[in-house]
Amino acid sequence: MNLKLQELFLEIETQRHSLLLPLKDLSSEKLNHHAPGKWSINQIIAHLITAENLSLRYLNKKILGIETVRNTGIAEESKMILLIISQRLPLKFKAPKMMLNQTLEEADINKLIDDWNKTRSDLKTLLDRIEDHHIKRKIYRHVVVGMLNIQHTLKFIGEHVGHHTPQIKKLARK
Repeated sequence: MNLKLQELFLEIETQRHSLLLPLKDLSSEKLNHHAPGKWSINQIIAHLITAENLSLRYLNKKILGIETVRNTGIAEESKMILLIISQRLPLKFKAPKMMLNQTLEEADINKLIDDWNKTRSDLKTLLDRIEDHHIKRKIYRHVVVGMLNIQHTLKFIGEHVGHHTPQIKKLARK
């Protein structure tokens, strides 16, 4: 795996493990409790997994034609900065309809962890297939900012988890 991709992957894996570790001690009732119109902890985790799974499916399709797509440039770097800022602000975003339709009503944390482990394993396998000279290729479409490269994708995954972490921690404290 490319060294930069390996570094970014390790960062998001460390972040994920730090997020999940304290959740293992919570009761199923606490993990699945939600106020009307709000998500439970497990629904947020399921949302993060769904987002990564949908991204992974898209990446697996785009990697097949990686030779034919162009590299990212200053425009994509600028969009990525704005995307990072948006994820770090305490703003609420409406999840895409496809994501909402796939969010579980109730789930077991151990099953969610297994699902996320599988997703991350599949992501690592995909990253192993990307050659060094392809890491700047536009192979990921973000719903708002458009086409990004694989480094941007990994950074976004980390920012997305980071965006939902305070929400999860707040629910865990209640």
